[in-house]
Amino acid sequence: MRTRLLPLLIVLMAAVLLALGVPLAVSVAGAEQQDVVVDRIDDTARFAALAQFVTVPAGDSGPVATTNDERRETLIRELVNYYDVYGIRAGVFYGSDTPMAHAPRDWYLPGKGEVREAFEEALLSRRSHDPQQVWPWQRNRLVVASPVIRDGDVVAVVVTDSPTGAMRSRILHGWLLIGAGESAAMLLAIGAALRLTGWVLRPVRVLDATTHDIATGRLKSRVAVASGPPELRRLARSFNEMADNVEDVLEQQRAFVADASHQLRNPLAALLLRIELLAYELPEGNEEIASVQNEGKRLAHVLDDLLDLALAEHTEADLRVTDIGALAAERVAAWAPTAEAKGVRLIGDCPPTTAWADPVTLSSALDAVIDNAVKFTPEGESVEVTVAVDGETSTVVVTDHGPGLTDEELARVGDRFWRSGRHQNIKGSGLGLSISRALLAAGGGTISYDHHEPTGLEVTVSVPRSRPVA
Repeated sequence: MRTRLLPLLIVLMAAVLLALGVPLAVSVAGAEQQDVVVDRIDDTARFAALAQFVTVPAGDSGPVATTNDERRETLIRELVNYYDVYGIRAGVFYGSDTPMAHAPRDWYLPGKGEVREAFEEALLSRRSHDPQQVWPWQRNRLVVASPVIRDGDVVAVVVTDSPTGAMRSRILHGWLLIGAGESAAMLLAIGAALRLTGWVLRPVRVLDATTHDIATGRLKSRVAVASGPPELRRLARSFNEMADNVEDVLEQQRAFVADASHQLRNPLAALLLRIELLAYELPEGNEEIASVQNEGKRLAHVLDDLLDLALAEHTEADLRVTDIGALAAERVAAWAPTAEAKGVRLIGDCPPTTAWADPVTLSSALDAVIDNAVKFTPEGESVEVTVAVDGETSTVVVTDHGPGLTDEELARVGDRFWRSGRHQNIKGSGLGLSISRALLAAGGGTISYDHHEPTGLEVTVSVPRSRPVA
């Protein structure tokens, strides 16, 4: 969620900074150029004042005769000094394009272009319009023209043609400052976004982790509600209340099952004893009384399994580093006589392999799985127990060659009290694998089922090789 929220915030903040920075950069460029234009206007006005009283030649079309007019000499001197100091071409031109004074000496009015347009506009007694904005990547020149007016008539035009290198450098420098400020603001914004998203999403991450803990059996886990937005803190409190209620319900359910199993034992034991006494009064070999005794014993076995299941769901695993191979070999040796009596070969391939497991829990699970495998394997067939390492887990695979299960039955195997309709006459309560699954889950282990070709069932018991996170 953070990877989706953080880019969105960064994009929005970048858009805001661009919306502020771009107009500011344009404003800086416009201000720099305006300063230059105002300065050139002042210069042209000064030159126009000097040229106002310079003697006008007799004719516009003839060459300008050299005179000793002091004002004209002063104007020429000022223009030359202006060009030498600032590198700006400047001149005063009559309406016939004839120069009154100009610097450098080889600069004349061009036939077309921006200088010609400014000159013609000034001849109409108007100051030339503001030049087009010059950007740092352009090499344009800045042209400003001003009319020289005497007795209400335009007698000449002052034109300045300025290079823009210095101005463009100042604009670029201003842009660099703006860019540095924008970058600093962006870094601060990213830092603020990281803190903000962390503050907002921290309760969500804690809630997700706690939900996972509860889903994997750690029902005591709760969400800390010390930080985060008020809405998420309320959500955390509501979640904790829900978890407390669910835990109470489950605890009541476990207590009821355990109490019911325990309390029914005594009446059932008394009932079985009375049936035994009653059997002495009946003829030996009575089938009805034998059937009642078998059902009573079966009910007692179911009650024992119910009590074991309630305890298994409530008991914490005693995890330790365990030699899975040695433990599996021990269970194979323990079940070998039972398998041999049924005519089934029990084969073990159990190399030394260590993992984190509760030895008692794992032994009980293997007993249940091997018991089922031997129970449903026909005489003359075999049951294989194989220990292996699969990445981060150690596995014990129990394979039989019995009738196996269908896909529908395979999806339900391990459910409480479930037994295949084909196996209802075989001894069992349908709780053995449920108990094994509950015991293994408490220590981070799993049990899974699959088909074995051509016939039979493959049961895999997996335990972690590293200590599960509490």
